[in-house]
Amino acid sequence: MAAVLFTMFGSFGDLHPYVAIGLELQKLGCEAVIGTSAGYEDKVKSHGLRFVPIRPHEPPGDPARIGYFFDQRRGTERVLRALASVVEQTYEDTLRAARKADAIVTHPTSLAAAVVAQHLGLPWISSVLAPSSFLSAYDPPLPAAAPWLAKVRKLGPGAMHVVWQTLKPVTLSWVRRVVELRRRAGLPADVNPLFEGAHSPDLVLALFSRRFAEPQPDWPANTVVTGFPFLDAGGTKVAMEVRDFLEADAPPVVFTLGSAAVAAAGDFYAASLQAVQRLNVRALLLTGSQPQDLPSRLPPEALAWPYLPHEQVFPHASAIVHQGGIGTTAQALRAGLPMVVVPFAHDQFDNADHVRRLRVAATIPRRQYTARTVERALRRLLDDGAARQVAFAAGEAIRAENGAAAAALAIHNYLSHHP
Repeated sequence: MAAVLFTMFGSFGDLHPYVAIGLELQKLGCEAVIGTSAGYEDKVKSHGLRFVPIRPHEPPGDPARIGYFFDQRRGTERVLRALASVVEQTYEDTLRAARKADAIVTHPTSLAAAVVAQHLGLPWISSVLAPSSFLSAYDPPLPAAAPWLAKVRKLGPGAMHVVWQTLKPVTLSWVRRVVELRRRAGLPADVNPLFEGAHSPDLVLALFSRRFAEPQPDWPANTVVTGFPFLDAGGTKVAMEVRDFLEADAPPVVFTLGSAAVAAAGDFYAASLQAVQRLNVRALLLTGSQPQDLPSRLPPEALAWPYLPHEQVFPHASAIVHQGGIGTTAQALRAGLPMVVVPFAHDQFDNADHVRRLRVAATIPRRQYTARTVERALRRLLDDGAARQVAFAAGEAIRAENGAAAAALAIHNYLSHHP
């Protein structure tokens, strides 16, 4: 039985896809092992998968650190610098885990795992959760730190190729210790881990739907677009209070910031409540563990709840307002609902741009998110029959896919033919 080590760092939106794929892979006779921060051990084991701790072990929801890493301009740089600063410890833990593995599947932030796979000569499968990780010149991402690229990318692939070549040495300074680690491991050091070194030469899994992003000419030739891998809550029951609220009247607007940005919410929920009161619509506010400056007693048209599985509540909504994380975006698309996206940092800006181009979403910059702006956006969206039709069609298509099974099959087939 082949053992496949999945390595990743991030939020639930980063973890859940690999757990879902691991469960499907085990149905094919392989063993799936999740290697990530220690804080996720109980969650991984609750799904029946083996877990190995790999540093860093930062608490996933520490509000102070979330605010630091969710800075729009420098957040991605800070994340990469932080991961690179402990890459030796990450390498040590990953190397120990990989000695019992037959293959490694890496997340875009698995900077040490790619080095381990190449150093040991193990089959290496890389993956991306969102199209922004491909840094395409044909469908350029919209980075949080560089909104001006929206104008440059109109000039075509040639101009964007120049941009990426200019940015390569800048980003290399963020992960210099990863390059030094490659040299010590006996690997070529003239490789940028964020560009040409980010993708496996054998198999790359694009873990999203073609409805969300079509393959581009400069994506790796060995890319398999699988569809979104969803990890559903299964037997988890929604509390009676929530079920009663969802069934009591017209479908509510659901407001959520996922599992990470919720720790940096600011006035998001207070402004959201004011907006729905002006619109005279109902609201379900998924607030995380903090009260988020909401009144202690909400009006009967609103319900605040710390966390609910998105796949269980989104289908009961009229629209979704969210931060644009890839996991939340995928669930909103799957539900077939129009959405308002309020990106904070990282790939959220590009994810928002993709659903906007699909004509199922409006976007509001975080600094412009007020009761008035969200009221206007929701009013237009709720009255837009065309957006609802496009969203419904996208939802049908995505529900017909099985991204986790497709990804597991691609891994299994690759290992079956790998010498």
